[in-house]
Amino acid sequence: MNKSINELLTEMTLSEKASICAGLNMWMTKGIERLNIPPVHMYDGTNGIRKTNSDEEMGITTENVPATCYPTGSAIGSSWNTDLLYEVGVALGRESKAMDVELLLGPGVNMKRTPLGGRNFEYYSEDPCLTGELGASFINGIQSEGVGASLKHFAGNNQEFEKMVTSSEIDERTLREIYLSAFERIIKKSDPWTVMCSYNLLNGTYTSENEHLLNDILREEWGYEGVVLSDWTAVNDRIRGLKAGLDLEMPGPAHYNTKAIVEAIQNGALSEEQLNRSVARVLKLVERVTSNQATDSYGDQNYHALARKAAAESIVLLKNENAILPLQPDSISSIAVIGRFAKKPRIQGAGSAKVTPTRVDIPWDEIKELAGATVTLGYAEGYPEDDAIQEDLIKESVSLAMNSDVAVLFVGQPEYAESEMRDLKSIDLPEHQVKLIQAVAAVQPKCIVVTSSGSALVMRPWVQLVPGVVHSWLSGQGMGRAIAEVLFGQENPSGKLSETFPVKLSDNPSHMRIRGENGKLYYREGLFVGYRYYDRKELAPQFPFGHGLSYTSFSYTDLEVAQVEKGVTVSFQLKNTGKRKGKEVVQLYVHDEECNWTRPEKELKAFAKIKLEPGEKRRIVFELEERDFSYYNTKYNRWVAESGFFQIALGSSSRDIRITERLHCNFGKEEVTFHKFSLLSEWLSDSTAKKVLEECLDEMNEHVTDKVYLNEEFVGFWEDFPVVKLFQMFGQNWMIDRSPDEVIQELIERVEKAR
Repeated sequence: MNKSINELLTEMTLSEKASICAGLNMWMTKGIERLNIPPVHMYDGTNGIRKTNSDEEMGITTENVPATCYPTGSAIGSSWNTDLLYEVGVALGRESKAMDVELLLGPGVNMKRTPLGGRNFEYYSEDPCLTGELGASFINGIQSEGVGASLKHFAGNNQEFEKMVTSSEIDERTLREIYLSAFERIIKKSDPWTVMCSYNLLNGTYTSENEHLLNDILREEWGYEGVVLSDWTAVNDRIRGLKAGLDLEMPGPAHYNTKAIVEAIQNGALSEEQLNRSVARVLKLVERVTSNQATDSYGDQNYHALARKAAAESIVLLKNENAILPLQPDSISSIAVIGRFAKKPRIQGAGSAKVTPTRVDIPWDEIKELAGATVTLGYAEGYPEDDAIQEDLIKESVSLAMNSDVAVLFVGQPEYAESEMRDLKSIDLPEHQVKLIQAVAAVQPKCIVVTSSGSALVMRPWVQLVPGVVHSWLSGQGMGRAIAEVLFGQENPSGKLSETFPVKLSDNPSHMRIRGENGKLYYREGLFVGYRYYDRKELAPQFPFGHGLSYTSFSYTDLEVAQVEKGVTVSFQLKNTGKRKGKEVVQLYVHDEECNWTRPEKELKAFAKIKLEPGEKRRIVFELEERDFSYYNTKYNRWVAESGFFQIALGSSSRDIRITERLHCNFGKEEVTFHKFSLLSEWLSDSTAKKVLEECLDEMNEHVTDKVYLNEEFVGFWEDFPVVKLFQMFGQNWMIDRSPDEVIQELIERVEKAR
């Protein structure tokens, strides 16, 4: 564009303004040639670029333009590595430039309310702090290359079942603390060029036209100035959407809505000023992508090496009894490799995030290379592609395992299980895989299971039968090499679970309300999602949030915590006490000991992935802000940090806390806002209000027989009574010319004046 946005707004016709608020086709915005406004090319891009062969097709079930396939969200979320997310973002930005892609539709950052979510493989975590930090780094990486990102799906989209007609019913506190917190963190730390609204309704209103969500929170409270675009066909009422702040409808051209916008302006249902705001934001997006055109060629970059690196950091070693891993080629002569996933690996989920990879590392080939010529490898398919139980395949596997020194089984969720547009039916392995593991483990004690899935897995009844379990997630085209390097110790595993693995599905807090009924899904578990629930219920998971083993060990010592002017400083010594170099994910949790409101036992507030050589020691420092100690107070509709004692806990997982310290934090006195039904305890918690109330009671006691004194006995019984009710109870003979309501209003005015 060679003119300013204001100049373009002046020159555009009403019809042109309306039309630019919808796409040109499936993957492009509409340009206006006479004004030199070019279109913007966008494609799906959560774990790779899914560029279709034509701008007129969705390309969901077809092969698209080949691009690097990185680990899916749930996999790379388990890397806990913000630097890695930035590096992958930069690579995607560069690859986008080489492919003439200007806007990537990702990342997906919705919380994992239930492990049955069909798109969980696209999302990072069950925790908003982890998700927010990873998402911000990813977006900063992409946009550093002049390619826009699209933060999605905003908000409350946590299931696929009837998502286009279901209202996510979420109370305001839960919405703020769990389901919006990651979005807020990302908006403020990375300023994504676009935000994509979700399909669902939120508390009765489609998110595409939800003024509380798009205007009050996103725009006014968080200060977001970028483009809000719809998920594909997520628009319900286009005029309401424009008023709420939905700038761009996708896909296009949506002629019917262009006509509706023009008519709404003409009949006064929509002001041209409201339309101009959205048009200006779309033009700003065009300006951003056109002013960042790359001059370098990025086509020769070795993106596959980065895909391998990302996969290796994402893999989680869940179990390693008797140090069965890593495998030592000089101490074994034969390995049984069992399971069709060893030769036909699952590297990603299905739907709009499915990338056509440039190449794929095959686990069997990579294991064979790293094992070397001295180790004999045998292969058995183990199970068929469908769900049939074929005893001959199990017998073949058992025979091979019996005659080998060690067995490595490749199992996981089948290809059809994890996809956009449908939720999972189960998080158990298919029955034929369970029977296979049990049969092989019965004859081969040295048995290692490598699992693949995009979500949490239930591992009973077989997990106790095997000494080694490696969870590879869906880790992209470099997964095969990464698995082989972890198995043979060339890569020290450093992934940590970004979501809780329950013992059984019914342990999950959302189990009683996984699906909506009659168009509504009530999030009645509230704040208690993931580890927050398991901690509060004192319920042991199979593997806790943040869990992941290493081939080395780490010690945590010398914890120091102190409140400073802008928050709290936490520092400690981390030492690699083992014999291998490795990376530890340090997790910092905070617990509020004294809050009057219900709060989780602990909440993740900071983390860091630290690489240390054997014997190396380093002091790690975290800077926490007041917000890290706050909860969302719906009485005052703001974040509140209450003064009092907090526990600072550092550990290797949510259930492996290594060192703690108790700290009293002074965040100042929160001024209570009084109203008609404020409780006696609230009046007494504020020194000014208490004094005003005592003066009033002294006046009342001169006229009543049943006198009120705010001693310990009286307060202990009446503290949860609204003060207005106390006047109704004890002040009948005093309030002759005034009502209880008038007395309360007078007291509130006296408090406000005294302050």
